[in-house]
Amino acid sequence: MTVGILTEKPSAARHFAAALGGSSGSYKGEQYVIAHARGHLYEFVDPHRMVADPALVTKYQKWDLANLPWDPEDLNWELELIKGAGSVAQDVKQTLSGCDEIVIATDVDPTGEGGMIAVNLLVELGLQPRSWSRMYFTDEAPASLQKAFTSRKTIPSLQSFDEYSKAVYRSKFDFLSMQWTRCATNMARASGRDTVLRQGRLKSAMVKLVGDQLKAYNGYVKQPFFQNRFRDENNVMYTNPTEPRFGQKNQVPQPYSASPVVADSTATKRTAPPQLLDLAALSSMLVGKGVKAKFVLATYQKMYEAQVVSYPRTEDKTITPEQFNELQPLIDSIAAVVGVDRALLTHRGPRRTHVKSQGAHGANRPGPKVPASLDDVAQRFGQTGRLIYETLAKNYLAMLAEDYVYEQQKGHVQRYPEFVGIANVPKSAGWKAVFDPDAGDGLADGNKSPADDLGAAENSRGLGQHAEPFVFEGANKRPEHPSMKWLMKQLEKRDVGTGATRTSTYSEVTSTNTKHPLLVERGRKLTLAKAGEMSWLLLPGTRIGDLELTEKVYADMRDIAAGTATAEERLAVVAGWVREDIAQMEKNAAAMRSTLGLKETDLARKERADGTWAKTGRTVGFARSWGGHRFSDLEVERLLAGETVEFRATSQEGNTYDVFGQLAEQTFRGKKFVGFKKLGLGRRDASGVIQPPTQWCSHAFTPEEIQTLAAGGSVEASDFVSKQGNPFQCKVWFKEVRAGEGKKLVPDFDASLDSPPVSWCKHTFTDAERAALARGTSIHVKGLTSARGRKFDADLTWKDQGGKKKIVPAFA
Repeated sequence: MTVGILTEKPSAARHFAAALGGSSGSYKGEQYVIAHARGHLYEFVDPHRMVADPALVTKYQKWDLANLPWDPEDLNWELELIKGAGSVAQDVKQTLSGCDEIVIATDVDPTGEGGMIAVNLLVELGLQPRSWSRMYFTDEAPASLQKAFTSRKTIPSLQSFDEYSKAVYRSKFDFLSMQWTRCATNMARASGRDTVLRQGRLKSAMVKLVGDQLKAYNGYVKQPFFQNRFRDENNVMYTNPTEPRFGQKNQVPQPYSASPVVADSTATKRTAPPQLLDLAALSSMLVGKGVKAKFVLATYQKMYEAQVVSYPRTEDKTITPEQFNELQPLIDSIAAVVGVDRALLTHRGPRRTHVKSQGAHGANRPGPKVPASLDDVAQRFGQTGRLIYETLAKNYLAMLAEDYVYEQQKGHVQRYPEFVGIANVPKSAGWKAVFDPDAGDGLADGNKSPADDLGAAENSRGLGQHAEPFVFEGANKRPEHPSMKWLMKQLEKRDVGTGATRTSTYSEVTSTNTKHPLLVERGRKLTLAKAGEMSWLLLPGTRIGDLELTEKVYADMRDIAAGTATAEERLAVVAGWVREDIAQMEKNAAAMRSTLGLKETDLARKERADGTWAKTGRTVGFARSWGGHRFSDLEVERLLAGETVEFRATSQEGNTYDVFGQLAEQTFRGKKFVGFKKLGLGRRDASGVIQPPTQWCSHAFTPEEIQTLAAGGSVEASDFVSKQGNPFQCKVWFKEVRAGEGKKLVPDFDASLDSPPVSWCKHTFTDAERAALARGTSIHVKGLTSARGRKFDADLTWKDQGGKKKIVPAFA
């Protein structure tokens, strides 16, 4: 009997091989072989390919509101191999096809993702062993994998496997969520914005939270107040909760005089170390140090595969006693790596707040393989890896330090006992000497202070002896500006997604590589992108904008895993929700247009042209406009016939240019489509030769200049105008930059000019100054501006330097 082990990725297969004695062989009398996937190898096909009835293809392909909502019963939920995954799938089939038992050894995720990866692959490959089983492990250390192998659990049926059942439901729900993206996008296009507004359980929740908080932040109106208080020589403040507040300082009466301070009580207080981190909390801390979430995700995964850190996609905030004991022998080594004094780590026993018997993978923490140093981490995983390890290790080590201890002193003003003061005097730094949970934080706004204006501040000197009255000036507290850290706390408080899911979705919605990001990071602050603002204005009152939606989906997953509900039952309600949200978004769209100054248009989507493409003989549809140009009926006919058309297009900056191309099958974000493809820039003559443009950067070329450019020569002009409206001088050539894209105008700012430039360092030369420079005469110019915005004066000369003529400054 041979047991086939299917892991989620190559690194896991290597760890299993190391634990069991090779990629195949025998362990404790059982023959085994190991195969691996590479994460998800299969994905759902497009919705229009899931329907059997040809009459329904258009309904599921077109984005029109009339085609919504979808009926889940129309869909066969067909899967297809992800591009490039074919060889991996065939390797799995070849390795496992002769096995008597196949054991799922993919990651054990809270959402069942690992189980679904395995089942999708095994079912699509048609493998039919005598039995199925599952290995459960919290990490990929040899002892854990060996134990998982010998104690694997039988799975009666893949289709009833609890991990798969709940994960495939979530996957189908998220697939059906595309309807909300189509709905919101229609609202944008009907408002004159050709913008894809991506929606989803977590995406929409993030937009809703950030938008609402920004509204509160930006709508803040400062309401100052003035109030009598006392302050002693140690800067401890004494307040009376019933003391009236006034709107103007000159309104505050002055009935109080200086008085001694009376100490009332002294108590020793303790604060336990902060909880262990999840990936969202870790990412939030590192964003404050300039590290993007996507780099944290990618780097952490590599470090986990090297066993330098623990499993990433955990929802645990504590660790088990076994996980605690596993790291105990490594504590001193980890402390040495991150520069923590071992003498601080005197609480070596498990804390009940941090170590609990229940749990799976455990909170994020250092792994079993301790690096030689932080420099070693940086060399293997970059500076992001160094920050990850240092932060994670110090957070874990803080649990092994003593409590932070302070003495809380309470007192009152002798003559006016209703005025009470509190001072917290640090006695022992404890874990605070190891880890700062607020590392990377910045003040979100100018009105933050170390302590609440009525609370106690940390004060090393304690209560003073004598208090003086004064008029305190305060104000209502401004809402916090959204940041990644703030957003992750809000999502955690509402139990929306796991730490890893929050981080990956955050990385997606803030990505600068997408055309329509929803959120924008500006330093530590978080704002709405243009698409995000439109989404936020469309979300009020919708199901997809309800923060409790993810909670409901997770509850459904638990019911489905327990066998008390089916995916079909829980998905049946989605169509009704979409129908309700279409009506609500249409109402919200009117308010959105009013807020953003947009006008309603009849074009709910891009106009498309349809016909039979001669290249394939199939009916295709493609966008009728490209670069601001709408194809005429004749041009549509020529494109479908496979011919090349040329026309004048307009850039996003409003500049016109000549382009030619033809229909072609293309790929965008992994999706294939047919559309116009640019073959080159410029006009072509009767023989097909590309001709130079007649103008560029506001300069109109003369016939002689066009002839020079066509012959391969350069043209110099001083009246070019940049996008910012600044004149500039340079030489341009008409040549091919990339093979197959045709020729285009290419400026060369480093080329030697034939005459002095028209401007330099934001100073525009007069005709007299240019004439003097051309003669080789030095001129003195005041008020020049450097690239960094600094003003300076200099003597300028037009002369040869380094083989080309240029402006050369001389400073007094």
